Amino acid sequence: MADQAMATRKTPLEGLRGGSPAAMITPAAPASRLSLRAPAESVAGLSAALGVTLPVRAKTSASTGRRHALWLGPDEWLLIDEDGADLMAAAASSGTLHSAADVSHRNTAVIVSGPDAEIAVNSGCPQDLSLRLFPVGACSRTIFGKAEIVLLRTAEDTFRVECWRSFAPFVFGLLSEGAEDAGH
Repeated sequence: MADQAMATRKTPLEGLRGGSPAAMITPAAPASRLSLRAPAESVAGLSAALGVTLPVRAKTSASTGRRHALWLGPDEWLLIDEDGADLMAAAASSGTLHSAADVSHRNTAVIVSGPDAEIAVNSGCPQDLSLRLFPVGACSRTIFGKAEIVLLRTAEDTFRVECWRSFAPFVFGLLSEGAEDAGH
């Protein structure tokens, strides 16, 4: 059998930087991601196998180290492992009923940070992102401009914006414009 070459996937935002001193826009490092659906009776077993407690309340997330579980619906989560761990294998080891899809190559993320990060994200997102209504750890599937995103507030002045890689240049550009406007 002939040798087979493996393609190396280039990150869609490699080398880009944007924003202003008020709100920096930075591509996130590659991560592994899992789209997970499961009934309530599988949550405990999956949480143990994945090493992070799956949240069961709307707009909440849980983190253990660099692994994050984001609640997207009553039986739906997005898991992100910033160290690139095999989340599919971890979920499979749970022995519980669930449906999982590795979406690591479908998604990418942009980090928005700085004192006016909230303003930059609100430039294209209609949600109220005030700390009172969208505290640290809050997450939501929403829109940014015309693109669907999953938004996670990781700190008072930092957001992780998950989007499909095909929308990444649009999201990055619009966030950069919002960050520049926030700086004025």
